[in-house]
Amino acid sequence: MASVDLNSDLGEGYGTYACGDDAAMLGIVTSANVACGLHAGDPEIMAATFALARENGVAVGAHPGFPDLWGFGRRRMPFTPPEIERLVAYQVGAAQALAAYAGHRITYVKAHGALGNIAAADRDVADAIARAVRAVDRDLSLLATALTAQVTAGEALGLDVHPEIFADRGYTEDGQLIARGQPGALIKAADEAADRVLAMVEAGAIITAGGTRLPTPIRSVCVHGDSAHAVATARAVRTRLEGAGHRLAPFRT
Repeated sequence: MASVDLNSDLGEGYGTYACGDDAAMLGIVTSANVACGLHAGDPEIMAATFALARENGVAVGAHPGFPDLWGFGRRRMPFTPPEIERLVAYQVGAAQALAAYAGHRITYVKAHGALGNIAAADRDVADAIARAVRAVDRDLSLLATALTAQVTAGEALGLDVHPEIFADRGYTEDGQLIARGQPGALIKAADEAADRVLAMVEAGAIITAGGTRLPTPIRSVCVHGDSAHAVATARAVRTRLEGAGHRLAPFRT
């Protein structure tokens, strides 16, 4: 049975402001997507997060987003694809530098928040992100939302692409994430999230809010690290997968 990765978006504090329990999450997940300083994070937090991930044997990736500290990178911003390409390259480079400083190594990139949501549907933006990754380091993998333009853009440029699903988000009938604020968008109960993840992994498919199964490779499962129920959800997902005989390991080391 192939291994499954469990990832989380971490390092999302800023200055004296903490966000989530990164230390607890790094004891559960196998990969950490670390904020690069524009939607959240700063050099101190990045270095500390990379160092703690290294101590826990957790793989790390760059998690670039829009320059939107006020909105946590979840607001759409009118950048052109070439501007997005440079924004992503800038953040990946920062993550590589701080990871090296902490004695760790970036192995992949995952787009954050609104940037990732736009790239899921807009091929031009997905292409811009993929070009940035390839230009900075063509050996980096792309952690991409399953069944979206992120996957096709990365594959078209020859990147090593790994599709992911979300433990704590609901899906529309076409396999996209239900928009935040809409009914069913957020899965807050840890056991419910764990049950859904196991069902999707074993079906090899996204299961929509209406019960439709949309086949896709699943290389990683994401639990957002900024919610109050993140640690409980991540722990429940890991326990449920391992209890069913699935081995958890980073998709890229």
